[in-house]
Amino acid sequence: MTTTQLIPDDIKNKYEIHEWRNATAVLVNACPSEWKDILEVLKNFKLLRSSVLIPGGRKSTVSGALDTELYKKGWIERSFDTQIIVDGKATDSPTHKVDCFKNRVALEVEWNNKDPFFDRDLNNFRLLFDLRVIDLGVIITRCDDLQKIFDKLERGHSFGPSTTHMGKLIPRIEGGGGGGCPILVFGISKVIYVEDEIPSQVPEEIPEDADIEEKHE
Repeated sequence: MTTTQLIPDDIKNKYEIHEWRNATAVLVNACPSEWKDILEVLKNFKLLRSSVLIPGGRKSTVSGALDTELYKKGWIERSFDTQIIVDGKATDSPTHKVDCFKNRVALEVEWNNKDPFFDRDLNNFRLLFDLRVIDLGVIITRCDDLQKIFDKLERGHSFGPSTTHMGKLIPRIEGGGGGGCPILVFGISKVIYVEDEIPSQVPEEIPEDADIEEKHE
């Protein structure tokens, strides 16, 4: 059973969509305001050629564009202080911060990180769901079919097979990485790719041995 039929056709035509545990129905019915925010951001987003050509720093222009639009709508970066208490003794059990959070919806943008970041996100969703902090998790990543565009732009080496893309995410979700947490995934596809002006000066590539926490392309 799937509830992705609740997603508007214009979004289905632009993004590759997958869900786990009827996440769409949960989002539409339990968090309608947040659903509206996500739809508006996805409808207006374009993948620009210039964004692909500019190497990422702490956060790429792709991730930044999506995050910024959500922040404008009241979403925030959020950390949670959690503890495990056994026989009255408390032990800190911190979760990773959520890049975008609003009203029990956690959203992560994974454009071009190392693929273990998916494990981090899914485990975080699982923990926060089990602690009744979130109702579902949302991940925006890239579709596998964008690799041809990256190769054409001579940026294929920066978007390798060990980085975050749909082919690395779905097996993790289907393998139970997110536990019982409903999860909705949107894949950025070539349909929304736009060949805008190429930057006159492209910054130097970040070294491959840079801290992966900082290389969020």
